[in-house]
Amino acid sequence: MSNSGFGGQIPIEISSLTGLVMLDLTSSSLFQASTLKLENPNLTTLVHNLSNLRVLYLDGVDLSAAGSEWCKALSSSLHNLRALSLSGCSLSGPLDSSLAKLPNLSEIRLDSNNFSSPVPKEFADFPNLTSLHLSNSRLFGEFPQRIFQVSTLQTLDLSLNMLLQGSIPDSQFNGSLQVLLLRNTNFSGELPNSIGYYKNLTRLDLTSCNFGGSIPNSIQKLTQLTYMDLSSNRFVGPIPSLSLLKNLTVLNLAHNRLNGSMLSTKWEELSNLVNLDLRNNSLAGNVPLSIFHLPAIQKIQLCNNQFNGSLNELSNVSSFLLDTLTLESNRLEGPFPSSFFELRGLKILSLSFNNFTGKLNLDMFKQLKNITRLELSSNSLSVETESTNSSSTFPQMTTLKLASCKLKKFPDFLKTQSLLNSLDLSDNELQGKVPLWIWGLRTVSQLNLSCNSLAAFEGSPNDLSSRLYLLDLHSNVFEGPLSVFPPSASYLDFSNNSFTSVIPPAVGNYLASTVFLSLSRNSFEGSIPESICNATSLQVLDLSSNNLSGMFPQCLTQRTDNLVVLNLRGNALNGSIPNTFPVTCSLRTLDLSVNNIEGKVPKSLSNCRQLEVLDLGNNQIQDVFPCPLKNISTLRVLVLRSNKFHGKFGCHEINGTWKSLQIVDISRNNFNGSISGKCIVKWKAMVNEEDYSKSRANHLRFNFFKFSSVNYQDTVTITSKGLDVELQKILTVYTSIDFSCNSFDGQIPIEVGQLRALYVLNLSHNSLSGEIPSSIGNLSQLGSLDLSSNRLSGTIPSQLAKLSFLGVLNLSYNLLVGMIPNGPQIQTFSPDSFAGNPGLCGAPLAKECKTTTHSTSDTRFSESSSAADADWQFIFIGVGFGVGAAAVVAPLMFLDVARKWSDETVDKIILVILPLMGYMYLTSSERKIEAEEDDDSEDEDYIAVVGYENEGSEERSAEFEGPYCVFCSKLDIHRKKVIHDPRCTCVPSPSPSSSHSTFL
Repeated sequence: MSNSGFGGQIPIEISSLTGLVMLDLTSSSLFQASTLKLENPNLTTLVHNLSNLRVLYLDGVDLSAAGSEWCKALSSSLHNLRALSLSGCSLSGPLDSSLAKLPNLSEIRLDSNNFSSPVPKEFADFPNLTSLHLSNSRLFGEFPQRIFQVSTLQTLDLSLNMLLQGSIPDSQFNGSLQVLLLRNTNFSGELPNSIGYYKNLTRLDLTSCNFGGSIPNSIQKLTQLTYMDLSSNRFVGPIPSLSLLKNLTVLNLAHNRLNGSMLSTKWEELSNLVNLDLRNNSLAGNVPLSIFHLPAIQKIQLCNNQFNGSLNELSNVSSFLLDTLTLESNRLEGPFPSSFFELRGLKILSLSFNNFTGKLNLDMFKQLKNITRLELSSNSLSVETESTNSSSTFPQMTTLKLASCKLKKFPDFLKTQSLLNSLDLSDNELQGKVPLWIWGLRTVSQLNLSCNSLAAFEGSPNDLSSRLYLLDLHSNVFEGPLSVFPPSASYLDFSNNSFTSVIPPAVGNYLASTVFLSLSRNSFEGSIPESICNATSLQVLDLSSNNLSGMFPQCLTQRTDNLVVLNLRGNALNGSIPNTFPVTCSLRTLDLSVNNIEGKVPKSLSNCRQLEVLDLGNNQIQDVFPCPLKNISTLRVLVLRSNKFHGKFGCHEINGTWKSLQIVDISRNNFNGSISGKCIVKWKAMVNEEDYSKSRANHLRFNFFKFSSVNYQDTVTITSKGLDVELQKILTVYTSIDFSCNSFDGQIPIEVGQLRALYVLNLSHNSLSGEIPSSIGNLSQLGSLDLSSNRLSGTIPSQLAKLSFLGVLNLSYNLLVGMIPNGPQIQTFSPDSFAGNPGLCGAPLAKECKTTTHSTSDTRFSESSSAADADWQFIFIGVGFGVGAAAVVAPLMFLDVARKWSDETVDKIILVILPLMGYMYLTSSERKIEAEEDDDSEDEDYIAVVGYENEGSEERSAEFEGPYCVFCSKLDIHRKKVIHDPRCTCVPSPSPSSSHSTFL
């Protein structure tokens, strides 16, 4: 009685049929207006007397029963039940383990219900289970792996349970499994090698899970497979050989991270293959030409990979079955393959974003009678349209994309296209006027004429198609007032033209369905019309870089419950920002920079809890640091540059961390006080290093069409190398701190060294003092460092020289001293990077470092920069000689006579040797005389040893008394007088308390 059109309540009389073995009351909405229901009597009453029932099919019947009710009703009455199908019965959970009391159950179908519970582990106890269908039932938790090991199980369908977790066990059980469907679940892990033991598997669907790792080679043992879909996972590595899967009809490995080539498989062996989909991977090498010769192939989708080489050798491909060929976004080259024109059944041909070359006449495509979608954009092709006058014979298409094809005129065959939905002629050489007939294409919903040299419209485009929802005219040379507003357009881009006059006062009345509107980079003037606030569907409004003036429209802040991007930068707006942002504010980007806005930052802006980009730079705002915004945890870009902000930086009393903050620019204001290290280390986006290779394509952008690649790219102006640079695309890994041109004082916080992901650091033109913290050497990603025009002192830390990634360095105009440290990068910078530091020396400066002697009593001898450091070898020789001599004469020191004799002997020996090495020595008798004259009356003998510099200049003798600066002095040939070099600068003799060596 299935699908018989019955509706309403199932009669109670059925429960009297006690001998009933099979009951099928399946109800489908496709075959009847109303559905069956089981309310009074309920399921418990219906089955109470049907103890002989073996098959129960109630699919589509409204049971509306809770898990404990319907599970126990079945398990207590239907002990002989073998097949149970209750799909789409409005059942709720949880699934009750009492179902396990039905030992004869072999088929369980419970799809499309709302169980909201885990799968009971008792389901693995059904000894005869062959089929288990639980798809789309809101299951969650961990799926019991024991169910995979049920030896009789043939079909397992868990698809469309996004919260259901689990993995495929690495075991050799269950060779009976034929169908495994896990599509859109949260199953994860790697595919085990043991998957090759499922030798009876015919259908494997793991789409949109979280599987990773490589695809095991054992998968080639699944020789019975007819359908394999592993798309939208995280599989890596090469595609294993699939040559043995001769029964395969569908192979889908799209949207993974696979690499390598396709050559491991002998594709000609897969004679049953119908659909091959390898899109969105990193596959490379040549496209195997054998796939075009497969007898059953209908769809080949290889787009968004890195395939290279030419397809010009392809021939004899007169297949009429192949209807879809997508090769866009690869690295294919060479002439356009003429063999493609032999594919007479082709409906979709997409070759955009490759490097095909040569001339191509559109008339050639008349041979493809079934073509409906043709995409040739962004190659190196020159597409000709001169001979396309026979427009009536051209195939009727739905999509035509000829961007960057060097088109010089609008193709004539377009006039007769009655099914055309999407037309892209952007980035060509079209000039003059847009033809009037183009607005007569009533089926066109997407029209892109951007990046040409179009200047006007032919006639007055008043009767615009109501189906046109995307119109892109940006980057042309349109002039005059703007009057083209399709009635149902969702996307309107008129930016980067020469439109003048005012924005139409009633513009908001034309934008009832508009989601995106950009009038930026034109010459509109006057005020922003209040009617713009009537466009309640607007999510992106970009009026930047015009000549708009007047007050900031208050209604724009009041209507931000739907508005996501508001960009008014580069105008002449004045007044203050209204303090009317609602608690439902949805703004992600607010750019009001380069205007004349005054007043304060409104406190209600903190209601915009999804804000990511805030740019108020280059205005006249007078306020303290906007601490209320600290509550916006999503903020990534904060630009307050060139205003009149003042006071301290930071908000110690406000909760919030700005953990996502990656660009901070508060330069050219009047901030003062110290820079808080505790504040900046809370910016986790600058502390945590990201893998650039994974984030290089990750920009700050807003995708406002859910199923489209069209999105809004955020921009921001930063200072780099002393110039203002506009970042058109903001990478999420780009990090920058600019505190320049303020009045900050104190030291650079040592915590700055924890910002390991920082790329730009600019603290120039402040009053910072102290030393440069060596912790800056931890910033391995740092590409630009500007500390110029401060009062930094001390030496340049050697750790700074190890920053090999540094491309910009400016330490000029500080109080730095000492030698510039050596490193792989630092010597390559211009001397201007170190100018204004008189105490600096060494490359790249022309000033060489000279050796000097430090005479302060608290300076350690080992750290002295005097020339004595350069002559340690002589000191060690002297010390060694002295120790050796002392060892010889020590026993004699206890006798006065022997002591006197030993003193004279040692004096004679030392007087011969030390002066030859540039040192002076006082004899024992001379030391006694000097000791008597000394006020300290110390008995300890000493010698002041200091190195010297002698360039062989002409010597002039003179006598000195006391310990001499022997860098400039030595004895004459008779060893009696001291000779002093007059061109040598002598440092005053240190006191005996200084750290010097003394020879005894």
